[in-house]
Amino acid sequence: MVFSSPIFLFAYLPVVLSLYFLIPFRLRNGFLLLASLFFYAWGEAAFAVCLVLSIVGNYAFGVLIERAALQGRPRASRRTVTAAIGFNLAMLIGFKYANFLVNNLSACLGAFGLPPLHLAPIHLPIGISFFAFQAMSYVIDVYRGDVHATRSLVDFGMYKSFFPQLIAGPIVRYRDVAAQIVERRTTSQDFIAGMRRFVIGLGKKVLIANSVAGVADHVFGLKAADLTAGLSWLGAGCYAIQIYFDFSGYSDMAIGMGRMFGFRFLENFNYPYGSRSIREFWRRWHISLSTWFRDYLYIPLGGNRGRPLRVYANLIVVFFLCGLWHGASWTFVVWGLWHGLFLVLERLGFGRQIERMPAPFQHAYALVAVLIGWVFFRAESLPYAVGFVKAMFGFGSGNPSVYFPALFVDRVAQLALLCGLLFSVPAGPALDRAITAWLCRRGARPRSAAWEVGRGMAQAAALALIFVASAMELAVGTYNPFIYFRF
Repeated sequence: MVFSSPIFLFAYLPVVLSLYFLIPFRLRNGFLLLASLFFYAWGEAAFAVCLVLSIVGNYAFGVLIERAALQGRPRASRRTVTAAIGFNLAMLIGFKYANFLVNNLSACLGAFGLPPLHLAPIHLPIGISFFAFQAMSYVIDVYRGDVHATRSLVDFGMYKSFFPQLIAGPIVRYRDVAAQIVERRTTSQDFIAGMRRFVIGLGKKVLIANSVAGVADHVFGLKAADLTAGLSWLGAGCYAIQIYFDFSGYSDMAIGMGRMFGFRFLENFNYPYGSRSIREFWRRWHISLSTWFRDYLYIPLGGNRGRPLRVYANLIVVFFLCGLWHGASWTFVVWGLWHGLFLVLERLGFGRQIERMPAPFQHAYALVAVLIGWVFFRAESLPYAVGFVKAMFGFGSGNPSVYFPALFVDRVAQLALLCGLLFSVPAGPALDRAITAWLCRRGARPRSAAWEVGRGMAQAAALALIFVASAMELAVGTYNPFIYFRF
């Protein structure tokens, strides 16, 4: 059951919201816990026990860590937080990386003439990377004294399993919502703002990401030998639009639903394709993950302190693990190392050289680097990714008369691409300012009550149009996966 499915939009969410506001506040956290477990079990019934085990285990670890600290036993507290991190990593590695590790070990054994190892494919519980990292942030923050361990298993369970952010983030830290878990209220303005954010995210996902996904899948489904320069750039560009609007759309829906229930989650995207460097890109892309790695890995490794070589090594380690977090495949590792390499180069002085260039060149540099990285992220194998990148720069062997871009892009995809390019940058706020300025020059009064009413009605009409168009697309059963669910 995904956010952009009819059963979620027209059954699950309305029922949960209605019951939530009908019951007393003291029962709401328990209700949300049950509703969230039901949501997860709907698609992962056999693995809901993993989520429950994570809830109970990390709740207990948090209590034990704080108790040892309060009793003046720092070594016991340190041993307990180490055990808690090991518990979460063991769950993550066991489900997500066991097959990857065994397959690579078998390849090494085969190189020495030894018999390979065999391990049956292990199912990956949906969203395990997100709720494992969320749990580790909690126990580490309790150990550091940044938050108090909650004594309510129900409150903690609701925090860990809250369905808007459970399976694809953003990675919500306990310290950011601790007060809201205990006491929160939803005003009419909050609810309306949450609905507006949810509908925008739904439109991003259904009308833009889904529409360009078919083009990206078609291009990446071709053999590398059949790719031309134009076709490979089209495929990379479509995938870049798809993954951004797919994931940021999900984050918008999660943030919007959280707002409807009285929670205020931090932003997860800030127009990353408008960046002028890879360093800036990672300040804008998947912010909850990049700050997680910064606070719980990069800084503990030494961060920017120490000699330059140590700083560069820290960056490489962080982005190696960032790539691996996204998937148990060498293509993801290379994607992470690709970004880590550019961050090192920018620190070595390349970044200062880029800053001296005109802004369009800075944007072009960052965008090209990101697009090449997305090829490795999307490709099924490293040889295919290398062949794809070669084709992007004119070293492919495809025949332009057989495979050409117009063959893959219909009018719907063209419109989605145009909207994707437009809304990848802050075009909406710029358009709003331009319209306001234009009306002011013609004597209108933008701050008047009539203006605000008219503006509100126009926004409501636009949101209604987005929702209806999205619902119509879903009704005909369009291609509708969420990319980040598999992470």
